[in-house]
Amino acid sequence: MKKYSYVGISLVILVFGIWVVNEMLSRNSQESLAYIEINGEPKKVPEFEFTNQNGETISNEDYLGKVYVAEFFFATCPTICPIMNENLLEVQDEFYGNMNFGIASFTINPEHDTPKILKEHAEELGVKHPHWNFLTGDQDKIYELANKGFNIYAQESENAEGGFEHSGFFALIDQEGYLRSRKDEAGNPIIFYQGSIPRNESAGESHETQQIDILIEDIEILLK
Repeated sequence: MKKYSYVGISLVILVFGIWVVNEMLSRNSQESLAYIEINGEPKKVPEFEFTNQNGETISNEDYLGKVYVAEFFFATCPTICPIMNENLLEVQDEFYGNMNFGIASFTINPEHDTPKILKEHAEELGVKHPHWNFLTGDQDKIYELANKGFNIYAQESENAEGGFEHSGFFALIDQEGYLRSRKDEAGNPIIFYQGSIPRNESAGESHETQQIDILIEDIEILLK
């Protein structure tokens, strides 16, 4: 009986040891991604509440416990938005079926981009992931979220094609709502991921052309 007891104890220790090692590896991997800091404090996405393409109210709390990517775009954008959304389709396909992942696409032209328009837009794109929300609502609140909440530039402009200016950045947010990114060669966070360059461009041309690939890698790290 003692022999079997020793075997049982040894098995428990082995399983526990494997679990501890996996947990340590997972934490070390996640810690390899930087927190974006403002005045020395990790930056958290502020509270938000908007309406998605299905007419449902979606807030930041719906994304808690999930790793997600955020973008600011508009449905009639004639320049970088189609590239950004094509890149996000690639990201969606990588994590399709993973309910711990999501995407938040905030329109910066809510007067035009109603839930109905956004639903048609999502269907035309081929959006399949249930946690990819196209969000519309009060324009001032959306711009405040973009420019102050994420520090991603968005603004109306008569001189811009389509009537709006915005950056082509993607933001990566962890399960607790903190902005995260990988570090550059100097150890500084890259902060955002460039989403306005086609993924299929030669990866050897520049660091920017690889950023969808590294975004996917970093999402995988946070999901572990």
